[in-house]
Amino acid sequence: MKLLSIRTFTLMMWPLAFAVISTGALGAAPLISAPPNLAELIETGLAENEELQSLAAKVESLKELIPFSGSLEDLRLGIAAVNMPTDTFDFDQEPMTQKQIFIAQKVPWFGKLSLREQRQTLIAGRQQAVLEAKRLELARKLAVTYYELGFIASSLEINKRLTEMEDQLIRVAETRYATGRGLQQDVLQAQVELSKLLDEKITLEKKRRSLEDRINELLNRESFVPVPPPEELSSPGLSLQIRELQAQGLTGNPWLKVRQIGIDEALVEIELAKKDYWPDMDFRVAYGQREEDFTGRDLPDMVTASVVVNIPIWQRTRQDKNLASKQKSYLAARKSFQNLTKSLPHQVDTLVTEIHNLQKNYRLFSDALMIQAEQWAESSLAAYVVDKVEFNTMLNAHIRLLRFELGAKQYLFNIYQKRAELEEILGGPLDQPTKKN
Repeated sequence: MKLLSIRTFTLMMWPLAFAVISTGALGAAPLISAPPNLAELIETGLAENEELQSLAAKVESLKELIPFSGSLEDLRLGIAAVNMPTDTFDFDQEPMTQKQIFIAQKVPWFGKLSLREQRQTLIAGRQQAVLEAKRLELARKLAVTYYELGFIASSLEINKRLTEMEDQLIRVAETRYATGRGLQQDVLQAQVELSKLLDEKITLEKKRRSLEDRINELLNRESFVPVPPPEELSSPGLSLQIRELQAQGLTGNPWLKVRQIGIDEALVEIELAKKDYWPDMDFRVAYGQREEDFTGRDLPDMVTASVVVNIPIWQRTRQDKNLASKQKSYLAARKSFQNLTKSLPHQVDTLVTEIHNLQKNYRLFSDALMIQAEQWAESSLAAYVVDKVEFNTMLNAHIRLLRFELGAKQYLFNIYQKRAELEEILGGPLDQPTKKN
């Protein structure tokens, strides 16, 4: 019972926690870091997603049961005919015959009502924690899909620029071929590359539509609505300290909160199972009215009071088994909590490592490879004009430049996606400054 009393303050604070969380659900604080357009999508999703609405309704339903769980059963009212003679069924034949009215009240053993109310409070609190976890999950899904859409939009832009470049190079190759300075295979190679780009464009447009459908699905929209891709994103200047983030995850992870409340609930269940060894009491008070007897004597009315208790004679198959079951449920809840506690730091470490590596890749592409590729493309074009390099070399240089630019964008969008995944684990946004490209 000592362990339970330690949590009494927490249980008393749950109604306040409900109010605070409900206020936060209205958008007072962002769930994850997001640019304005994504933040608007997340806000819409939190308001319109029917799964979240269902969970919120479930929370309200469970909260309504809290006072019900801690209240007594309804008072029972009854009427009876007592000691009726079976030969005549007359009320005045026997002195003990009565017309009786009674009230009865069942009272659980001391402490049971309080424990039941605590249990229901914890059940509602656990459901609230699940709702918050699902809200974060929706925000993460929208963010990951939104940034994937941004990469596809960038791919289409690069595809468009490559197509325009191929058109120009085809005209150059045709002109050189017409004047006898170029080869027909240069024209044919450029046309093949152009056809490949057209095929790539079809695939990318299909992928873009699929991602927009996914976002519309998460927002529970009845019909398709085009989703604008992200605008130009700056490189997030993330300086992540693994130890600090691991500690933050152990205090803020929503699913860890769900499992912690599960432990508290299991402890209350154990205390309730122990209370079942003690009998509930059924109080009854009856008033019996008697008629005059056959001699005309006025018989006084009678009052009856009684207390009925249950006797646990089947203790080994009922109370003992129930308590053993609750104790094993507690062990299961604790193991589940410990398992997540051990795995969370590894999840944080994995994501932080991935973000660090993606940042290195992004800097390599944007600060070194793109500059080198741009110099190569310019020099190869100048050399091709004076017949110092082949068409294939010049073409590959220009394609490589744009592909490196797309590669840098892919790393950038991946950083934002991994940040959203990390923030879901941590239970809130990273307060990190951003630096411009």
